[in-house]
Amino acid sequence: MSAGHDHGVEGMSDARLVWAVTVNMGLTVVQIVGGILAGSLALVADALHNFSDAASLGLALFARKIGRRPADKLMTFGYGRAEVVAALINLTTLIIVGLYLLIEAVTRYFDPQPVEGWTVVIVAGVALLIDVATAMLVYKGSKHSLNIKAAFLHNVSDALASVGVIVAGTLILLYQLYVADLVMTVLIAAYVLYQGFSLLPKTIKLLMGAVPDDVEFHEIVEALRGTEGVADVHHVHVWSLDEHDRALEAHLVPSVASLEAFEAVKARARATLSGRFHIGHATLEACLDRQGPDHAAAMQSQPK
Repeated sequence: MSAGHDHGVEGMSDARLVWAVTVNMGLTVVQIVGGILAGSLALVADALHNFSDAASLGLALFARKIGRRPADKLMTFGYGRAEVVAALINLTTLIIVGLYLLIEAVTRYFDPQPVEGWTVVIVAGVALLIDVATAMLVYKGSKHSLNIKAAFLHNVSDALASVGVIVAGTLILLYQLYVADLVMTVLIAAYVLYQGFSLLPKTIKLLMGAVPDDVEFHEIVEALRGTEGVADVHHVHVWSLDEHDRALEAHLVPSVASLEAFEAVKARARATLSGRFHIGHATLEACLDRQGPDHAAAMQSQPK
């Protein structure tokens, strides 16, 4: 059960995660102050997005620490899903932030406010540098963790949003196009909502124990049926224990007549499941009643 946690540890150290949280929190404060002073809704919008990134990283760090706890009598499969729960919280919050930004943009359109272009450009320029640095910090870990991947995508979009804010500030300075601030706010909100809704289905599937996206259920069943010594397969259940660990349980109808031979059948089936479908935890039981009373009696009469 430790494989998934090792991926996360190798992907990115906790120290990098703490540094990324700290930098993003500092940037959030600077952007909010700058946005209020400049009267820029786009800058405040970018600050809220940065805050969601910092909160996401902080929650991911907390969840990772919980996820490393070993299995116990309360959580017999371990605490690996803690990170998935954290991802669900982060994504839900992200969607709420995106909807809030859209509402604010519409409200500001009907009640326009003056925007100080230079403040917007300077603060957004600083934000762009920090967003790029943070994205580089979390990039390695994004390869192995849904939480970190979401945070990485957030930082990339933050960098793009900062570019948009700089463009809006420049247009205000040169052409007094104050509507550019509102347009950029809508674009930032669109990025936020896109990220939230794109990752939410996978997170929900993990929590509901769905079959992993990269495998086909019928292929698993056919692979088990094709295992030497298996006549048929019934009651197959496949689910994800966490982001990296999968489990399966199934009833195999054996075509062999001894318990020793059936143990070899199960070993072959487990090797297939591990090699082809990356399923490391498989519970395989013999379904003897499907073979008739004589075969069941023969199997059960074998010495254990």
